Amino acid sequence: MTKAQDKLRGLPAARKALLAGLRFTSLRLRLVLVFALVALTAAVSASGIAYWLNREAVLTRAQDAALKDFRQQMQTRAGALPASPSQEELQIAAGQMANSSQRYSVLLVAEKKGGGRIVGYSDLDAFTLAKVPASLQKAVTKRQPVTSGNKSAYHLYWQRTSEHGTPYLVGGAKVIGGGPTGYMLKSLEPEAKDLSSLGWSLAIATALALIGSALLAQAAATTVLKPVHRLGVAARRLGEGKLDTRLRVSGTDELADLSRTFNRTAENLEKKVADMSARDEASRRFVADMSHELRTPLTAITAVTEVLEEELDAETGSVDPMIEPAVRLVVSETRRLNDLVENLMEVTRFDAGTARLVLDDVDIADQITACIDARAWLDAVELDAERGITVRLDPRRLDVILANLIGNALKHGGSPVNVSVRLEDAELVIAVRDHGPGIPEDVLPHVFDRFYKASASRPRSEGSGLGLSIALENAHIHGGEISAANCPEGGAVFTLRLPRDGGSADERAETEGGPA
Repeated sequence: MTKAQDKLRGLPAARKALLAGLRFTSLRLRLVLVFALVALTAAVSASGIAYWLNREAVLTRAQDAALKDFRQQMQTRAGALPASPSQEELQIAAGQMANSSQRYSVLLVAEKKGGGRIVGYSDLDAFTLAKVPASLQKAVTKRQPVTSGNKSAYHLYWQRTSEHGTPYLVGGAKVIGGGPTGYMLKSLEPEAKDLSSLGWSLAIATALALIGSALLAQAAATTVLKPVHRLGVAARRLGEGKLDTRLRVSGTDELADLSRTFNRTAENLEKKVADMSARDEASRRFVADMSHELRTPLTAITAVTEVLEEELDAETGSVDPMIEPAVRLVVSETRRLNDLVENLMEVTRFDAGTARLVLDDVDIADQITACIDARAWLDAVELDAERGITVRLDPRRLDVILANLIGNALKHGGSPVNVSVRLEDAELVIAVRDHGPGIPEDVLPHVFDRFYKASASRPRSEGSGLGLSIALENAHIHGGEISAANCPEGGAVFTLRLPRDGGSADERAETEGGPA
């Protein structure tokens, strides 16, 4: 496999880890984001309002001061000029007006005696008539009707303009009663710089408010999420079976109520599990004691039935033909009861965790052949196994597994039964297949259940209903598994998978089972 393929295969795992991290901190992220958004909205709103109010106040103050001074200069300087001033007189008056405390440029425009107009300016490079908007010139020179509400024919007009990014204030007025028209140009750049500094200050304040809100949100999230984290840890410990897990409760808020509820739930769960464990232990002890108690009378009954069976098989015919069916039924049921007691004792050992492996190196072909031969199944079973396949396991328990699987196939499936053996990596795989009708789909999930009968109308059978369950437990104690399925060609197949080295399984069984 190439490095590129390795990277592609690693992408889903990295993505899952990233998503898991996001899920783990999602509530924290939401709290921080909510705090940040609220703080940002409040800071931006407050900063915007403060900037707008200060901007209007600064510009209005500078504008009013400049226009007020210009009006006074027009009255004192331009109003003192003759009706038809000369170019020099306009120039001198414009220069004097520009030297006021407000520092603006001035243009004075007057009519000549013979027609035309003359212009006086304080700074030709900074301010010319071309820089005065036409609409402003028109408004300044337009004569207004004098009424009781309007006592002046001419008014002072102003307008804000911008040139190359620099804001300016342009104003104009005409001397009442005849005289020159004056225009002023004041740069608002100092005010613009002050407003820019104010804007930066408000932006920095907004950023600091955002950072502060994020820190507060982090602190709040830590305060809120710490109990939630402890609750999550406690829930995981409870799920791992540590039923004595409890939370330390302090306070009277909702999280404290949740912790109290968790503690009550854990306490009730611990009591119920303890009760169930006690009942389960009592049930297992009862089954074990019952099985042990039954063995003594069963031994005597078995001895008697063996004698009766010998009498039945004897050529003398000493048994009354009328009671012979009953005697044979007693013999059969005694054997069945004896097998049931042995199976119950085996199941009890599994449930109690006292079952142990006695490991040995086993030739699988020889072991299967011995199992088949001991039960006289040679004519009904076909074996496909190479000799020399050696596996370390418990031969007695493997014999129990094989006897149950092959016997079940012969009883419910049909001959011939095929037993095949193969090795897959570190596993031994034994498949037992019959040629019967197969297992109904609704029965497949329950074939390994204890005392399960495929047909409720046939509760009595030669088996105890524990064979496959015991076979599965013996596979588990080896660290293996048994699965059941139907073949496409017909019939059922049971597949046994066992590790080639049963040592680790034996050690695990020793650890989990406790003392025998």
